[in-house]
Amino acid sequence: MLINIFSFRPEELESRLKEHFPAFRYRQLMHWLYEKLVFDPQQMTDLPASMKTFLFRNFSFILPQIDAVQTADDGTAKYRLRLEDGMVIEMVLMPNDKKRTLCVSSQVGCARACAFCATGKMGLKRNLQVHEIVGQILLAASICQPQRLSNLVFMGMGEPLDNLDSVLASLRIIQAENSLTFSPRRTTVSSCGLPEQIRQLADSKVRTKLAISLNSAIDAKRDILMPVNKAHPLPELKRALIYYLNKVNYKVTFEYILIPEVNMGAQDIKALKRFVGDLSCNINFIPYNSVPGLLYHSPSDQEIEGFLSRAQVLNQPITLRRSKGAGILGACGQLAGT
Repeated sequence: MLINIFSFRPEELESRLKEHFPAFRYRQLMHWLYEKLVFDPQQMTDLPASMKTFLFRNFSFILPQIDAVQTADDGTAKYRLRLEDGMVIEMVLMPNDKKRTLCVSSQVGCARACAFCATGKMGLKRNLQVHEIVGQILLAASICQPQRLSNLVFMGMGEPLDNLDSVLASLRIIQAENSLTFSPRRTTVSSCGLPEQIRQLADSKVRTKLAISLNSAIDAKRDILMPVNKAHPLPELKRALIYYLNKVNYKVTFEYILIPEVNMGAQDIKALKRFVGDLSCNINFIPYNSVPGLLYHSPSDQEIEGFLSRAQVLNQPITLRRSKGAGILGACGQLAGT
């Protein structure tokens, strides 16, 4: 079984190649893969035949295959990708002025079973391998040409911190100097809130922003919305976030999905203010995107406006973020491989 070339850090690949070819050949290969975004050695015109033969004998160049594409009116495109074993994931590419943001999946399905999330209804099928994560990013970068893929958010299918080793390995690859040289400031890993893994992320020396899907600062409510809270209640999560903030220069972003009659009352804002009061953070309020088969419904514009008015008591910066791609079930919480 050949090892996929997109699972290697640049220095690992260089070490394998330098025993057989001059150093400049490695640089040529990386230029083709990560700058020209050409993934077939046969098309790498300045590589000698002997090197192409070596590459085919020692590495796989397989990327996830685009199985279907849906495009929303706002330009958001949802790609269903088929993996080598036949399993299916989704990635979402979101254009916004000069930005091109990719929503990356880290697992096939998800084990966390958040009450408002379509992916959680699938259960967990398996973790994605490093090359399957990097492959999504390379596909998106290729699709974006001649524009550049500008931002990454690990907010697709799966809980990234449940597949932390592969996510970290993927970030090391795409941030490397001879790779995509992707800016850590333009990368965000989103989590339901796993304290031990948050500490591991802080200690990893891999630079990335962290977003926490909070959705309630009241334990009893969060228990219902997010079963992870029963194992790791809010005080434990907060201790982990303080540890993270002491290690990392970036603020934490809290994602708070607005669900009418669930988490939009005065007591919810009071609890949120108490939870985030001493944290360096931003807060994104996201109107809930309806999911077929789930009980919750989206808030009205009037309900959103009223909530935001009451939320002005918060000391941290707040933003209303309307998800893109809801019309194609490509928005937050809607990905289910359909």
